[in-house]
Amino acid sequence: MKELLDLLEKDYTQSPDQLAIMLNIPVEEVIKLIAKFKQEKIIVKYQTIVDWEKAGIEQVTAIIEVKITPQRKVGFDAIAERIYRYPEVRSVYLMSGSYDLSVSVEGTTLREVADFVAAKLSTIEGVISTNTNFMLKRYKYAGVIINDMEEQHRLVVSP
Repeated sequence: MKELLDLLEKDYTQSPDQLAIMLNIPVEEVIKLIAKFKQEKIIVKYQTIVDWEKAGIEQVTAIIEVKITPQRKVGFDAIAERIYRYPEVRSVYLMSGSYDLSVSVEGTTLREVADFVAAKLSTIEGVISTNTNFMLKRYKYAGVIINDMEEQHRLVVSP
């Protein structure tokens, strides 16, 4: 049921009772559907979104454009798998356009990310080239506005 998945994706902390009311279905059905979604790996993981900047934690994120040579019989998958197994790698996407893979990497410093690209990513057989773009500021992540500017700009209305 798409509506249930949409609600869970926006806020997984809602109870089955709350979800049942919003969807106008019995709570038992909500519980069964969630269990089914977990078993079938439709729901892969529940995640908390943290504003690391507000938490005072220094973090560097880079989006790396990677050009690769596809391998016979497995295409891009084998190289993508080698890349996504590194703990520094947050996500890997196969892309259309001027590069093949979009790789998101996190580290504590620019040097740490640069060393990952130079020593690990660029040395993988089949990697032709990389282009590293450092993220300067996060405005919205996973559908969530990180630092809502509208709230800061609202004027106080007084009678």
